[in-house]
Amino acid sequence: MQDLAGPALLTLGLVAIGGYLLGSIPFGVILTRAAGAGDVRNIGSGNIGATNVLRTGRKDLAIATLILDAGKGAVALLIARHLFGSEAVGAIAGGAAFLGHLFPVWLGFKGGKGVATFFGLILAACWPLGLLAAATWLIMAFALRYSSLSALAAAALTPLYALLPLPALGLPAPAPILVLAVFTAVLIFIRHHENIGRLLKGAEPKIGAKKA
Repeated sequence: MQDLAGPALLTLGLVAIGGYLLGSIPFGVILTRAAGAGDVRNIGSGNIGATNVLRTGRKDLAIATLILDAGKGAVALLIARHLFGSEAVGAIAGGAAFLGHLFPVWLGFKGGKGVATFFGLILAACWPLGLLAAATWLIMAFALRYSSLSALAAAALTPLYALLPLPALGLPAPAPILVLAVFTAVLIFIRHHENIGRLLKGAEPKIGAKKA
């Protein structure tokens, strides 16, 4: 058993490192610089995600950032799951990619808030679960017009959706996917602590609101 444990742990370590490095790719920074739109970290909130990229006035760059940030988490999970035939290994790779986006080594561990990467991960892990999370965001955003609150609601409810007894939709989700949903939800809440503070004070800007 000990002879097998060493290589297994090494493999999992390499999977986690690979996922983290993929997740660390700061597409928002790369795209805005390449397009001559400046450093997105010096614009608006300073965040590297699609919402802040949109503040450059380039919708095309924001859409590309959104797709790529979502895709890197999904790709990490899908490749690991395919290579090792394991939900657990896929979840480790996806979780590591999520950490990479939040704390990218290339940017001094100062990354995004993880919403796009979260949705990409959950869709890749269990597409019905991802659709439920996306529907939650859309309903909340339409009803209340708070992007941050919509993301927080989707993240909080996804682990509960993962427990639903709906075998026709592949639910309840496998244990590794449930753990991944909880892990990412906790980190999203941590990364949105400033937004939560503004929401509690009634100072969070709404979607489409113009600055005074």
